[in-house]
Amino acid sequence: MRLTAVIVASALFMQNLDSTVVSTALPAMAAAFHADPLRMSAALTSYLLSLSVFIPASGWIADRYGPRNVFRAAIVVFTAGSILCGLANNLWFFVIARVVQGLGGAMMVPIGRLVLLRSVAKSELVNAMAWLTVPALVGPVVGPPLGGAIVTYASWRWIFGVNVPVGLLGVVLVTRFVADIRMPRPARFDAIGLVLSGLALCSLMAAVETVGRPLLPWPASLALAGLGLASGLLYLRHARRTAAPLLDLGLLRLPTFGISVAAGTLFRIGIGAIPFLLPLMLQLGFGKTALESGAITFAASAGALLMKPVTSPLLRRIGFRDTLIWNGVISAVLLAAIGAFRADWPTMTIYGILLVGGFVRSLQFTAYNTIAYADVPGERLSAATSLYSTIQQVSLTLGIAAGAAALELATALSRRSAPELSDYGAAFLVVGLVSLLAAPVATRLPADAGAELTGPRGRPL
Repeated sequence: MRLTAVIVASALFMQNLDSTVVSTALPAMAAAFHADPLRMSAALTSYLLSLSVFIPASGWIADRYGPRNVFRAAIVVFTAGSILCGLANNLWFFVIARVVQGLGGAMMVPIGRLVLLRSVAKSELVNAMAWLTVPALVGPVVGPPLGGAIVTYASWRWIFGVNVPVGLLGVVLVTRFVADIRMPRPARFDAIGLVLSGLALCSLMAAVETVGRPLLPWPASLALAGLGLASGLLYLRHARRTAAPLLDLGLLRLPTFGISVAAGTLFRIGIGAIPFLLPLMLQLGFGKTALESGAITFAASAGALLMKPVTSPLLRRIGFRDTLIWNGVISAVLLAAIGAFRADWPTMTIYGILLVGGFVRSLQFTAYNTIAYADVPGERLSAATSLYSTIQQVSLTLGIAAGAAALELATALSRRSAPELSDYGAAFLVVGLVSLLAAPVATRLPADAGAELTGPRGRPL
């Protein structure tokens, strides 16, 4: 179990390292592309949007062609996309390269998670998820200072070269150690569902990204929103009439899965704004270099890393329901508190808030990611990982868009041409309130939800 988790985590390492490095380098890339820094959110959302579109097909493809083959090919595609990112000479070329990365990433993590879910007992699931996450958290810890150092002393183009050796190592490890777990031949592929869900997600996310912004005229953004809603309704109609829809929405009727999706989406929308807002605030608001910014933002990831050894004991003692309620409130408050940062604050105070925030967010993510599968039967795990991963990526995409929109709205209301610190504070307050909305939803969980995942409270497994 541990070996499989570590191998899958090598893919997560690339994804997390890549996302944090890109966030730190956004201002430098904006200067190189002669683009408005606010437009650079497209560099993040294009990748997340690509994940959202292609993840729904991951479960079926894994069952059809074998998880090892697909996992290995996905790492190759992701690595190739990284090379293209380093060669980009304008924003739109870079966005296309990020879409290629997203195509590879869409297959890596859900399939790896599926292999892990099928190889462990439910009572070991929390520990398995912790093992899966710990090595991957090295990416966010290393990413900000590494990205800042590369941007400051070399060129932002070199940050994507870090993925190449990791990708090559991942291919070797998958080939040697990941079992090619074959399931019974899946039902016929839902191509219509892929087209409708992809069109809905692309259109809605593009509308959210561009509405009220200089990327597209507002009528075009509204047209995209209309197309997305229409496609989404057509998919719902199609799914009800299809025996094996691409996204099995019937899973939402499982209480633990449905509540995890609903509350987790709100929580992730708030948290998803951090990679966009925080580096911009530190560099454009505080006037710090990319290296200085990275040295500060890594504290949140370091806090997440410190949480992993105590995740299982805490969930066993407190329970999933109480953790998701009260830890969620603390997480939201600490998220909003980032907006109060000022350049003259003691560095250790900023480090402390980010460290504790990363600590509690890590517990929250593990709890959501584990309780979601508490009541999913084995034969529906493939569909569950596809649906959950899709919604997870949509929520993170919405988080970046929400952060960018809140910042732009605050700037417009203050009648300024560029955001100032108070505008960043308003943006963090907005996304913090969105994240806070997850806590009331979590109260709908039964008090003993997920008890079989950790064992009796107060007693080790």
